[in-house]
Amino acid sequence: MREHARDESGDGVRTTVAIITHNRRESLIRTLDRLQALPERPPLLVVDNGSTDGTAEAVRNHPSGAQLLSPGHNTGAVGRTLAARHARTPYVAFSDDDSWWEPGALKTAAALFDSYPRLGLLAARTVVQPGGCEDPVNALLAGSPLPPRTDVPGTPVLGFLGCAVVARRSAFLEAGGYQGLLFLGGEETLLAYDLTAAGWGVVYEPSLISHHDPAPGERPGRTVALRRNSLLTAWLRRPLPVALRATAGLVNDWGRGRPGAGRALREILVRLPSALRQRRKLPGWVEDQIRLVESRAARGGPL
Repeated sequence: MREHARDESGDGVRTTVAIITHNRRESLIRTLDRLQALPERPPLLVVDNGSTDGTAEAVRNHPSGAQLLSPGHNTGAVGRTLAARHARTPYVAFSDDDSWWEPGALKTAAALFDSYPRLGLLAARTVVQPGGCEDPVNALLAGSPLPPRTDVPGTPVLGFLGCAVVARRSAFLEAGGYQGLLFLGGEETLLAYDLTAAGWGVVYEPSLISHHDPAPGERPGRTVALRRNSLLTAWLRRPLPVALRATAGLVNDWGRGRPGAGRALREILVRLPSALRQRRKLPGWVEDQIRLVESRAARGGPL
């Protein structure tokens, strides 16, 4: 049976938009305004990750009728998994409080999922606002060295922007959603590995457009989180020699006094026992694909 035949929403709508937010009320309201205006009229789910700025009340009063989920603390990317569990449509589009979808994109995504039963996740082309320029990640995804698949559209990839994807809900939940140990920062890679290992197609599809209007400057702690989560992902899924080499590299950077290395190492050590308990080696063919992507990146090419 096709996935869209199991719509539980009761009104034929097949895609829910899920948003995670934390203390960004004004940006979230602008995003809800834009999503409410979409011709697809998707149901909206907002996960308030422990905001203290009146976000919850603002969502309740917004005319979009967005459903509010309040876990009571900051769950990070796991909030997206919480939203997917509560969705009643077969497909879930993920946004952040500063990203939204181009009119018609969700309709296009649903049609692709309907046509390709093994399609698990679609990564969209991201347009950065207010200037309307291409996000550099688009070129990286478009240049993926992974071989094409005949059972899915687009370009197979092993990474994406978490605020600009549409997922098949059943595939996303089957893969476990986002890993709580990673919180935020490059958490998409592990999900891409797990979806691919389960046989689902993870692809970049430039006909889908998402808009992103991030606050200027790098978020505090972002570089540390990316380094931490890259190494935790290695311990969770990669062969032992790979994890050991990555760990040695971080220890070496710490010894040389590289900024952020010590903090990243401390945060990894706290999480490592749990990562080892949850460690699960990927199939060899997935590891081969990861090495292909890493080899291209090492030569300075696109991912």
